[in-house]
Amino acid sequence: MRKMPIGAEIIQDAVHFRIWAPKCKSIEVLIDGRGRSSLKSEKNGYFSGAFEEIREDDLYKFVVDGGDAFPDPASRCQPQGPHGPSQIINPNKFNWTDHEWKGITEKDQVILYEFHVGTFTEEGTWQAAAEKLPYLRGLGVTLLEMMPIAEFPGKFNWGYDGVDLFAPTRNYGTPDDLRSFINEAHHLGLGVILDVVYNHFGPSGNYLYQYSDFYLTEEEGDWGKTINFDGEHCKPVREFFIENAGYWIDEYHFDGLRLDACHAIHDRSSPHIFLEICKKVKEKGGGRSTYVSAENEKQESIFVFSEDQGGYQLDAVWNEDFHHSAYVRLTGRKEAYFSDYCGRSQEFLSSAKFNFLYQGQWYPWQQQCRGTPAIGVPAYHFINFLENHDQVANTGNAQRLHSLSQPKAYRAMTTLWLLSPQIPLFFQGQEFASSPHFHYFCDHEQELAGCVDKGRLEFLSQFVSMHDPNVIDRIPLPHEERAFRLSKLKWQEKENHGEILQFHKDLIQLRKRDPVFHHLKEAKIEGSVLTDDVFLLRYFSPYGERLLLVNFGVDYLIEPASDPLLAPSLDRVWTIRWSSEFPEYGGSGFRQVTPKGSWTITGCSACLLYLEKKAPNL
Repeated sequence: MRKMPIGAEIIQDAVHFRIWAPKCKSIEVLIDGRGRSSLKSEKNGYFSGAFEEIREDDLYKFVVDGGDAFPDPASRCQPQGPHGPSQIINPNKFNWTDHEWKGITEKDQVILYEFHVGTFTEEGTWQAAAEKLPYLRGLGVTLLEMMPIAEFPGKFNWGYDGVDLFAPTRNYGTPDDLRSFINEAHHLGLGVILDVVYNHFGPSGNYLYQYSDFYLTEEEGDWGKTINFDGEHCKPVREFFIENAGYWIDEYHFDGLRLDACHAIHDRSSPHIFLEICKKVKEKGGGRSTYVSAENEKQESIFVFSEDQGGYQLDAVWNEDFHHSAYVRLTGRKEAYFSDYCGRSQEFLSSAKFNFLYQGQWYPWQQQCRGTPAIGVPAYHFINFLENHDQVANTGNAQRLHSLSQPKAYRAMTTLWLLSPQIPLFFQGQEFASSPHFHYFCDHEQELAGCVDKGRLEFLSQFVSMHDPNVIDRIPLPHEERAFRLSKLKWQEKENHGEILQFHKDLIQLRKRDPVFHHLKEAKIEGSVLTDDVFLLRYFSPYGERLLLVNFGVDYLIEPASDPLLAPSLDRVWTIRWSSEFPEYGGSGFRQVTPKGSWTITGCSACLLYLEKKAPNL
């Protein structure tokens, strides 16, 4: 019995093929160039057949109407790249030993870590990445987010040009290398989710159009024609993507998915494609708890609503508002899509309390309203970040945020980020202040490479500072291998940047071990804006109270201290227990808060105060 409705599967002593090809009159399987076997036509454009003479690891293509041969759209492996033959893969021969793994069980306590396999290590393989798993476990992250791995043309790519959505790219190793990576991660208590691209196919190596004209619509999106999720003959198209979602959970034991650019996916049918994907992921997870998140530029909270509420039942959505405010605050730049953010105290307080900043208000940069209501939606449904692959690469010369800001201010912002109630996401190397830039890169053939290079420069032109030829000339073009090479992490920096690494480790442990932050979903957060640079957050929880003071400006004197959120509980006083200006993190020290007299909040700092019993003489 088949596991999936499409692709090549080993069933007992035979290999069974099935493909949707309504454009074709006949489909034959060509094995290693040594012979052809015809598939039988089914209803609704499907062709299928089983053959005993075909074996595991055999290479094959489909011959269309007696003419040219093309790869399988549901190929599990493309050892020679997307233009080469597909390979018969036996997913059952890998010896999984992660049977005790229960998945992502405490979803409100997730700490995400996004990484790109090709640049995460010098080798750029799953085997090399697996060697870093104990380090990631020691850092304190709980869930790894692997950037897209579907087969792509060339030697290097971000992954968003994938064309064989069931085939892990040959550039990072074998399918079993990927399984081994996930198996080891589970043994160490780390979950792994996969970034998948269901909004477009890459521009080179996609042969779906040889089999059907119904995968795409005539509607133009950000990357050309959009995928047909609700038009004529959309059922097999939906099946293709829904099965792909379940495939990664079933055959590779991924713990969930991150859905890329959901704003570019259009579906007017019911149930919505996102809801069906989430149900498939949960189904294939079996007894394991899974995690599905989404990038949605429109910031629609319906993604995390339950099915009863008319929602899609995702676990979380990315929150770009927090990043944009933080970027403006730390860099002083308000260009392009940063122009509608001020980086002021009110934005950070509102973010902590209400999640999205734009929840339906007018958004001048886009000349339309942005976002939907998110007040009252639990904060663990929103993912905050200071860096991700897009926001590092898309802001000009691809510098990391720490290199664009003052160390003191960066530590203060990081403290706010990691102690906010939303789910934090790291980008690879962020924790040790990685110095290599993270560029946009993709290895296409010459003519297409030129088009991509041109498009990249046009995208960057929205930043006025990029109009300077001296700036543009310093940015490697996407097709250049140096763009890829320059983006690789330098792991020796982990030892050389010990202060900032320890800073992040301690903050993560504080978030995980302090009972108030460990149970943030039970905390009520209130706050006050003292100035555009200075604000406070107070956490009220069954496990205690905490006060976070944040100052992005100069030393600030609170006098008079008339804000009731500064008042301690009866017979208690506030005591600083943690500061971004601790000397062990490279800080310059901080001013203590005393129960008598005025308070001074140290400039460019964040400090966390606990309530302690008042001394008898106070």
